[in-house]
Amino acid sequence: MRVLGIETSCDETAAAVVDGDRAILSDIVLSQIRAHQPYGGIVPEVAARAHLEALDAVIARALAEAGLGLDGLDGVAATGGPGLIGGVIVGVMTAKAIAAARGLPFVAVNHLEAHALTARLTHGLSFPYLLLLVSGGHCQLLLVEGVGRYRRLGTTLDDAAGEAFDKAAKLLGLGYPGGPAIEQAAARAARAGADGAALARRFDLPRPMAGPPGCDFSFSGLKPAL
Repeated sequence: MRVLGIETSCDETAAAVVDGDRAILSDIVLSQIRAHQPYGGIVPEVAARAHLEALDAVIARALAEAGLGLDGLDGVAATGGPGLIGGVIVGVMTAKAIAAARGLPFVAVNHLEAHALTARLTHGLSFPYLLLLVSGGHCQLLLVEGVGRYRRLGTTLDDAAGEAFDKAAKLLGLGYPGGPAIEQAAARAARAGADGAALARRFDLPRPMAGPPGCDFSFSGLKPAL
């Protein structure tokens, strides 16, 4: 079985072909960073239009890299959410059109479930496993027991980690995307011989949820602390 997967939930246009043995035959990702940099963050309307302009070519590249045409597919899948609704619609409608034209089954995939199961494709993990799911909009600690069988042990109570990085970088004037900008600033400090322990004492950032029992997270306190 060979399935074309389409991802358009945020700021990257992606398509991949995976076979029934969990082998990734192709994986094409087109970033929208340059389109969003002038605005200092992701603009949903800009993201949706960029997906619309790029998706056909990304799918064509994914099929070519896998050595397949549309007639070599057994199914089509696309992110059905959560995500930016405009981008999600672009991916879902494109996938549905391909499936309808070729008489193939269509599957809408939960974005977070895809994160949770990707480790089985890239590292061959066996069930069950403990997963820390960290993305731009979500942060969860999950026990993954099987496909469709997940136990959430903890989650962020406010901001996600990626969201906190982006907002912190904007407050510090480091630009977008925030995560790499903060990482590069930290690397420059390390190369300059900065003492990590001394910096930790100088910048007293909060460590919320350290006291209460449980596995929940909180990142919103980083912004006022900065």
